[in-house]
Order: sequence, then C-alpha cells, then structure tokens
Amino acid sequence: MASSNPWDPVQPTAAAMIVAKCLESEVLTQKTLDLSRREYPCFERVAELERIADIKAEINQKSLEIELLQLEKETADIAHPLFLSQKCCALQAMNSHLEAVLKEKRTLRQRLAKPLCQENLAIEAAYHRYVVELLMLAVTFIEKLEIYLQTVRAIPRVDDGMKSMDNALARIEVMEAEMEEVTEQILKWREQQRARHQVSSQLLLGSRCSSKSAAPYLSL
Repeated sequence: MASSNPWDPVQPTAAAMIVAKCLESEVLTQKTLDLSRREYPCFERVAELERIADIKAEINQKSLEIELLQLEKETADIAHPLFLSQKCCALQAMNSHLEAVLKEKRTLRQRLAKPLCQENLAIEAAYHRYVVELLMLAVTFIEKLEIYLQTVRAIPRVDDGMKSMDNALARIEVMEAEMEEVTEQILKWREQQRARHQVSSQLLLGSRCSSKSAAPYLSL
C-alpha cells in the first residue's frame, strides 16, 4: 500500500518540485518544512480505513475461491463411477417399467375409457360455465403452487433478513459518520497549513525588506 504521508511521495511530484524550488530560492526554510512534516491523526485514520478495505477485499476473494472449490468438488462427486452406476440402475428400472406399460397398453386404454366409479359425474347444464371457470382457476393455482410454497418457506426467514438489513444500515451510518469526521479533520488541517504558509511568507518578505534597508548603511 502506498504511503499516506503527502510529504513523502514515492516518486518526485509537482508539489515536491515546487517545494525544492522554494528551498533553493529561500522562500521556505528547512525548519518550516520540518514543522509541516508532522503526522496528523486524520491520515492515520485514512490509512486504517484503506487497510480494512484491503482486508475485506481479500476475504471476499478467498470466499469466492472456496465456493469455486466446493462447486468443483460437488461436480466431481456427480461424475464418480459409483453415482453413475446408481443412475444406470435407475434408468434400467424406468425402462423396464415403460416396457411393461407398453405391453399392457390395450388394457390401460380400456380402464381409462371406463367412467370413474362406473358412473359419470352429473352436473346440470346451468353450472357447466362455472365448472369451466373453476377448472381454469385450478390450473392457474397448480401452475403457481411452487411459487406459493417458496413464499411460505421464506416467511420464517423474513425476520433474519430484516435484522441483517438493519445491521448493514447501522454499519453504513457509522462508516458515514466516521468519513465525515475524517473529512472535517482534513479540511481543518488544510486551513492550518494555509495559515502557516501565509505567516511564513509574510515573515520572509519582512526579513528581506529589513535586509535591503540595512544594506546601504553597511556599504557606508
């Protein structure tokens, strides 16, 4: 991770070059520059947050790798000869059952052609329309039955999901408050550095003016 100290860049930057020129032209002194090199808690906090983000990213990467290995293990178990032999046995049993059904095809047709309980379900003609609507509703209900069952199974987990969402929102609010505090500290530090720079510039200008005014007397 790169250093969080803006006065110690890894490579020379525009700011570093400007500071070097100011030192050469004696606009700044090394003492003033050393005073401004002091570490501030806001930079330590930013570095800590960056380390936490890197650790979280590494944890997510490791979790993804573990999931991929688990999936690879499960698929390898499916292709194992033991499971393949069990599937072959199940397919052979299903094939035998279908062959038996085909052999008894005529008998099955006769049984299906016979009315239920040896008599038809008597429904008056006035209610045939309602029976059709009822059957359509029944078909729609059967089609959506799986969705309904999944919804019912998910009901006990709603409370856990809500708690997880509340915890996540609370963590986000805490992080937001911390970032606001860090931002305020950075702004305060910037104002302090600007004020110090102005004071140092005024002192340097005053010292130059005094040295120029004293030069004629020295020549005399």
